[in-house]
Amino acid sequence: MKKYMILCAGLCAAMAFTSCKSSESAYKKAYEKAKAQEAAAVETNTEANVVAPVEEKPIDEVKVVDNADNVSVRQEQVSLIDGSGLKNFSVVVGSFSLKANAEGLQQRLKESGYDAQIVKNNDRNMYRVVATTFADKSSAVQSRNELRGKYPDAWLLFNGN
Repeated sequence: MKKYMILCAGLCAAMAFTSCKSSESAYKKAYEKAKAQEAAAVETNTEANVVAPVEEKPIDEVKVVDNADNVSVRQEQVSLIDGSGLKNFSVVVGSFSLKANAEGLQQRLKESGYDAQIVKNNDRNMYRVVATTFADKSSAVQSRNELRGKYPDAWLLFNGN
């Protein structure tokens, strides 16, 4: 019984490998067809499909698109727990249910040179760790993009009290 299974598996493998092989005659036919088209084009004195070169033009104007207006911003009512105070747009790099965890991240951010702050969302009972805070959205977006290298889940908080 074992011999028959091995024999069947070998036959199946051999059939699979031989059925996928491309035939040399197909390549030969394609080559002959291309040669015939080339010869016909020479006889009628017309050139085969010729593509015009790309025309290069100098750049007169560069338009920079700023997508800061398309960045999503969360609006939450928060109260300052520890820090110097929030401006309108803040970059949140961590959210914790335990204040001690938020304080640990705040300390690491301060050691990295950020003016990190802790705010609390009383509705959700979450401590938010704010790395940077700005008056305008575009600066906050730029800071969030830089912080996402180390904190991929960084997001923007709008605090328009």
